[in-house]
This record gives sequence, C-alpha cells and structure tokens, in this order.
Amino acid sequence: MAELIFLEPVFKEVIWGGDALHTRFGYDIPGDHTGECWAVSGHKNGDCRIRGGLWDGCTLGQLWKEHRELFGGEEGDQFPILIKLIDARQDLSIQVHPDDVYAREHENGSLGKTECWYILDCEPGTEIIIGHNASCKEELKQMIDEGRWKELLRTHPIHRGDFFQIEPGTIHAIKGGTLLIETQQSSDVTYRVYDYGRLQDGKPRPLHLKQSLDVITCPSSVKDSLREVEETEDYRLEKLVECAYYGVEHLTLHGTASRRTPALYEMVGVLDGEGAVGKTAVKKGDFFLIPWGYGDYELRGEMELMIARPGKI
Repeated sequence: MAELIFLEPVFKEVIWGGDALHTRFGYDIPGDHTGECWAVSGHKNGDCRIRGGLWDGCTLGQLWKEHRELFGGEEGDQFPILIKLIDARQDLSIQVHPDDVYAREHENGSLGKTECWYILDCEPGTEIIIGHNASCKEELKQMIDEGRWKELLRTHPIHRGDFFQIEPGTIHAIKGGTLLIETQQSSDVTYRVYDYGRLQDGKPRPLHLKQSLDVITCPSSVKDSLREVEETEDYRLEKLVECAYYGVEHLTLHGTASRRTPALYEMVGVLDGEGAVGKTAVKKGDFFLIPWGYGDYELRGEMELMIARPGKI
C-alpha cells in the first residue's frame, strides 16, 4: 500500500500577522508577525518539502512533476490546490482575486483564485468583509475614489465553525482577531483595493485599483455553502463545499471512521487532537496527502480534521 506523504509548512511574515501559529499549533515560526502557514503547497512562492518516508526532502512541486502517478495522473502544469492557516492579528487589506481567464492573460499564465474559509477561532465581536453595495462599476469606482468604505463594504459577524466560499471577483477582507484555514486554487495573485493608509518600511503598500475595478463583480453576490452533515456516535462529518476546483469536508472524530479510497488523492490537516490514519500516528499541526492508490483506510482517535480533494473542472 502507498504511504502517507507528510508536508513541512512554509511560513510568511506579514504586517498583519501574529504568533498564534506558534501558541496554538506549536510551529517554529520565524517571528511574531507570522500571518500565514502554507501547509499544503506546490506553488513556486512556497513549495512544501516532504517530511520522512520514501520522498523525504523532495518538494510537493517536484512530486507533481516527476511522480504524477501519486496523484492519479491528474493533468495540469502545477499542483492545483493551496491550503493555508491564517492568523490575522490585525485587519488584512480590502482585496479581490481574478478568475482563471483574467489571471492567465494579465499575470503571466497564473491560475485565478477561488478560495474558502473555515473559521477556527475569533475574538468576540469579530467581523469579516465579503461583498459590496455598489450597483454597477461606475458607482463602485465613485465610492472607492471618495473613500466611502463603510457605505460600500458588507460586513458579516463570525463565529468558530463558520464557513465562507469566496468566488473570484468578490471584494473581501479578513479582520483582526481571526484564525482560519483557507483552501484555494494554487495562486498568489491578490489585488489590493484599500489598506487603511498603513505603512510598511515607511511606505504605503501598493494598491491595484485598475485590476480591482476590472475584476470586481457588480452587483455583488455571495454563494451559500453546502453544509451537509453526516453524524454517528463516533464522528460528525460536514461537507462544506464542492466546486470546480476543490471539495472540502470538516470531520470531528471521537472514535473511528472508515474512509473510501480517494478517487485521485486527498489532503488532510489535523486541526486539533491526535490519533491515527491506519497504522500511522498523526497529531495537531500535521498536514499530509493521501496519494492515489492508498486504498480504503480507517481514522481513529480524538481529532478535528479538515479534508480536501481536487474538484471536477
């Protein structure tokens, strides 16, 4: 039987980051402004290395290029999914992402960025921004030019366990006091609409207003998530989303759960607790791939897991 493929995370220091990736997950982070853990990534800007096993020391990007059999022969120039843990101590910028067509043309052939958020924790009263109130592009531009942010942006209160699917063209922002896990297309393209006038190294961070106006959807719309639940004495499995780029499930385990052979491969993150996948022990903070050909398997333990798989384009 094939073996699990464990990944070493890549960390990103950012102006809005904190230290929760150390205090909550025990990671050895580079500093107390660490905002992102790229936990599953084959992207050139943060390619995770394999820890242990047959492929020890290789990167996920290398495996994708040289051992496509591990991924069921899935097509594509790059590993298609990126999974992050995000610790927002301060507000992120107001931003938007392009779709595949726009990114391919304007960002050197990059993928677009569809993404989703599962809220792991947040401070009381925390909100996020998803969507806007402009009726058309002309009104959108006018409201941005006049700095009418409170009138323009739609805010949503959040709580642990909330889930949001963010389509390309959706203006959005994670606000301070939020810890979440994000599953997205493997893209590092973000257009910054507004950054609160903050300075980094004494200078404002660049904005991308032309690109933002090109891609923001008007009028704004936000899709509801799937939220199908399967529950037994041993586990609670919540199906969160199924889209062209990924499927995501949240599993709370208090005993055992049997899983069928993945159609291609699966990516698993242990968000809390510890247990085993078959005979392999896993614990909080572990992220790993279940490769094609692994076979049916059993999960055991007291764990909170996020499970993702490639979508069906």
